[in-house]
Amino acid sequence: MSISKIFATAFWVCLVSACSAAKQNEWFVSHTGNMPSPRRIARVEVGTSKDDVINTLGMPSSVNVLDNNSWVYTSSDIEKMAFFAPKEINRDVLRITFNQADEVSSIEHLSLADGVDVTPNADKTDVRGQRPGFFKKYFGGVGQYMPFGGKSGNRL
Repeated sequence: MSISKIFATAFWVCLVSACSAAKQNEWFVSHTGNMPSPRRIARVEVGTSKDDVINTLGMPSSVNVLDNNSWVYTSSDIEKMAFFAPKEINRDVLRITFNQADEVSSIEHLSLADGVDVTPNADKTDVRGQRPGFFKKYFGGVGQYMPFGGKSGNRL
């Protein structure tokens, strides 16, 4: 067998193995979040204290601002490819709610299928006094920028 046939065969083997769909998909997927392992989640039960939850699962991804008794642990896999919009392919959400005695009252495990798309409202509310006039808009910054310091004029 000649050297050129060996190189050609090696080239084709490398080319075909590079096109493997399983490996290619891993290159474009990024993982975000801090979801604890299922083994650790199983150790948290209704009645567990906040301190025990922190020791077992760690700090949550987010805490509800209006209610400090609702903790959320999240993780997601996002596929980003070239100029296409990023696509979320997997999501895990663990919501733990505490009662007034700082003990676990409920545990919810949600996935991407449980999510709901929300469309933002396009309506606007005008705020008076925030819309500058023509001269303020186009000439309001004249004299504001002093590249060489000082109060006025160029000091070289």
